[in-house]
Amino acid sequence: MYQPIENYGMIGNMRTAALISMEGSIDWFCYPNFDSPSVFGALLDDEKGGSFQICAVGDGVKHKQLYWPSTNVLVTRFLLGDGIAEIEDFMPVGMPADSPLYHHLYRRVRCVKGSVRFKVHCRPAFDYGRKEHRVHLNSVGVEFRCGDLTLSLATTVRFHRDRKGGITGEFVLDEGKWQTFRLSGWGDERHQPASDEEIESLFQGTVGYWRSWLAACTYRGRWRQQVERSALVLKMLTFEPTGAIIAAPTTSLPEVIGGERNWDYRYTWFRDAAFTVYAFLRIGFKSEATAFMGWMSNYGVKHHRPRRIQELPTVRPINGQTLPPEETLDHWKGYCDSKPVRIGNAADAQFQNDIYGEVLDAVYLHNKYVTPVSYDVWLKIRRRLNWICKNWSRPDAGIWEVRNRPRHFVYSKAMNWVALDRGLRLAEKRALPSDKEKWIRERDRIYEQVMTKGWSSKLQSFVQSYGSEELDASVLMLPLVFFVAPTDPRMIGTLKALTRSPREGGLVSDGLVYRYRVRKRSLDGLTGDEGTFNMCTFLLVEALTRTGRAYPDNLAEARLIFERMLGYANHLGLYAEQTGPRGEALGNFPQAFTHLALISAAFNLDRALDESS
Repeated sequence: MYQPIENYGMIGNMRTAALISMEGSIDWFCYPNFDSPSVFGALLDDEKGGSFQICAVGDGVKHKQLYWPSTNVLVTRFLLGDGIAEIEDFMPVGMPADSPLYHHLYRRVRCVKGSVRFKVHCRPAFDYGRKEHRVHLNSVGVEFRCGDLTLSLATTVRFHRDRKGGITGEFVLDEGKWQTFRLSGWGDERHQPASDEEIESLFQGTVGYWRSWLAACTYRGRWRQQVERSALVLKMLTFEPTGAIIAAPTTSLPEVIGGERNWDYRYTWFRDAAFTVYAFLRIGFKSEATAFMGWMSNYGVKHHRPRRIQELPTVRPINGQTLPPEETLDHWKGYCDSKPVRIGNAADAQFQNDIYGEVLDAVYLHNKYVTPVSYDVWLKIRRRLNWICKNWSRPDAGIWEVRNRPRHFVYSKAMNWVALDRGLRLAEKRALPSDKEKWIRERDRIYEQVMTKGWSSKLQSFVQSYGSEELDASVLMLPLVFFVAPTDPRMIGTLKALTRSPREGGLVSDGLVYRYRVRKRSLDGLTGDEGTFNMCTFLLVEALTRTGRAYPDNLAEARLIFERMLGYANHLGLYAEQTGPRGEALGNFPQAFTHLALISAAFNLDRALDESS
């Protein structure tokens, strides 16, 4: 039985992450890293995927879930007629990089009131359920062995085998009593159950780490709780050993139930991560921005294919190695029968010409707010800018990663303008040697071309691509990257066109924004509908916000849309990629793009409201 996507919380240790349902089941967990094969995958196949559930037994059990304040420690609460119990789930963080504790996941069960009976069921499914495993029960728990990997579950609870390669057990806790479970893949040795003192020390250390990290946040505005939660999510999606930032911890959660828009997001997109750098810098987290810049330099731009040597890769693995080829897991049903289930991502082979703008903007901001770029880095930037001068006019797959023919996307052209503009700013501010005349000439050519070919007199709006009459929410970025003034008549016309309802040809439904109009055979070469795109809704908020000084009604509208959008977060403040027609979460979850856009929108909306008061 599948849980709604929004019924999950996430824990993590900046190596990997686990999704835990409101009913106490770990239904997604890749080990040892974000992009490793799953060992629990019931999220994508409730029969074959594997899970680890601890649940209270009784009639009419109610469930609640919350984060321990200002942390990524997850509490799942069971409310019964004659008792209350909780599970505290966490992964230790803040140790030396080689600590074996990074391979541990802890589940601490506590009876708060009365007496509560629990049932435990654990059945891993190694390598996305493609490999068999052996079960070894012992006096300190159970070991699941699959080739060189052993997953150990240490506890004092006594288990019994089931017929499907799992174990079950039951235990009773009286008021004030605890039971602990330690799931570990470290080594092949048996683990003694953790003592109460050990668990408490690790728990307090983990709580202390997250609170100490969050204390660096400089945001003190109206939506502090939501911004801090988004920051904690983005931090969890950071792969600490290299500084990479993944798009989401899941794969193949559908953009529409039963549809085929199911992608693997467990990798680092230059675009997403560069935007995340902006979000981190906005609220005071400089070290995370520096870590990503280090990843980009040390890992991200390496391991090219020879034929693509001059192009930046679109998406990279977290360790900077070769991205695995995209394939489908045909033995899995997919979430609510949404096929195919994909691993790997063919976007790696695409030419997406917008990424240079996002990357150069991140470099510019890092240079401005953190530390100046070095001469050697500048030489790479200069070569890249000269390359852009020769290649900006090529059609590409764009921000939405279309899988049919390339187009001259307006957003991609504008981001090439951003790349050249930021390069010119760097050169000017630092007096760096540059090909200034060439960069200015090409920058201005891009601008004139977008204004000529990317504008529709009929729609009175910027459009999706040259020669089309299609609207696209990506153009909401144009004023945010200073390509056009937010109050330019062309941008005001674009806002009016976009904010009409889909029935009237627009992209906004009750304040929520679609990426573009989905037709029988859509832009991305796939069939079927999709939900509203959460990042685009926050982009609309920010675009309206920036017009607020000249159009006060737009500022009021921006605040209304923003606060209504906050109501579409799940019970923990987490967002998936999209929102469905009934307000349900769709797409991979939680998604970095959405949370970074929330931070940016909150920051700029706060500032505009303060200035207007």
